[in-house]
Amino acid sequence: MTGLDRSGLLRTMLRIRRFEEKCAELYSAGKIRGFLHLYIGEEAVATGAMRALQPDDAVLATYREHGHALARGIPATALMAEMYGKYEGCSHGRGGSMHIFDAQARFYGGNAIVGGGLPLAAGFALADRMMRRPRVTACFFGEGAVAEGEFHEALNLASLWQLPVLFLCENNLYAMGTALARSEADTDLCEKARSYKVPAQAVDGMDVEAVMAATVRAAAEVRAGGGPQFLEFRTYRFRAHSMFDPELYRDRQEVETWKKRCPIAAYTRQLQAAGGSDDAQLAAMEAEVAAEIAAAVAYAEAGSWEPVEFLARDVYTPRPG
Repeated sequence: MTGLDRSGLLRTMLRIRRFEEKCAELYSAGKIRGFLHLYIGEEAVATGAMRALQPDDAVLATYREHGHALARGIPATALMAEMYGKYEGCSHGRGGSMHIFDAQARFYGGNAIVGGGLPLAAGFALADRMMRRPRVTACFFGEGAVAEGEFHEALNLASLWQLPVLFLCENNLYAMGTALARSEADTDLCEKARSYKVPAQAVDGMDVEAVMAATVRAAAEVRAGGGPQFLEFRTYRFRAHSMFDPELYRDRQEVETWKKRCPIAAYTRQLQAAGGSDDAQLAAMEAEVAAEIAAAVAYAEAGSWEPVEFLARDVYTPRPG
């Protein structure tokens, strides 16, 4: 792709990886509480897909959404403060890891319900179509959501009403601890989308440029009034489903085999082979990212807890008059 900012793509993936690694460390230290679902291994999807979206587009994600939030432009400081539950967080500490939200970035979750973002995406897209706004609603979800009724309802309505939705399925092969083949009689996810007359394409989710190219094409079709599009990004999470997961459902050798396809390591080698970066540049990038993550942690540590008198805010709004 002409004029592609390859260094920027690598930096975004690296920022996500280092942020997630730090979160795992902080969770073990008791600084981050609740549930924590890491995105390690899947960085190419959020990084590549976000490059195809415009600032006015809406983004809905899953509870494994820290990488999406960073790629969307939510500052690491506000994101880390939210992980800590601090008032300076992007959701004032009320969302935590699973409910990242930022209206200014048009990032509407972070949704703890499997498939919960799908009907919301149809609603956002319907509003845009009715208001004649040339926007795209991008909805990220895992392959486990395909087994939920919301998937079928959302795709059916999006196709029926030709809504401007970009359905982005991150297929990491395991819905929590259940392999795709154990829960789906038909594992061809694109075929399921096509059954609702939604154009669909499977993409190598470990290749950031392949993700970006496919999403750019699909987003352009949606934005031009062509109705919804479905992309299946075939990827893999290197860590367990969550920090509480003993990970007894998959073979260790399978994990190690996928790690050999690490999107960051592969793209680094690609850039080096093309002469786009050298060891000094990579070291400088690592140092910049490390400094950003350290600043985010310091910001979260220095943050404040929500005042008790604020706890009833945003819970109930009386009718005017």
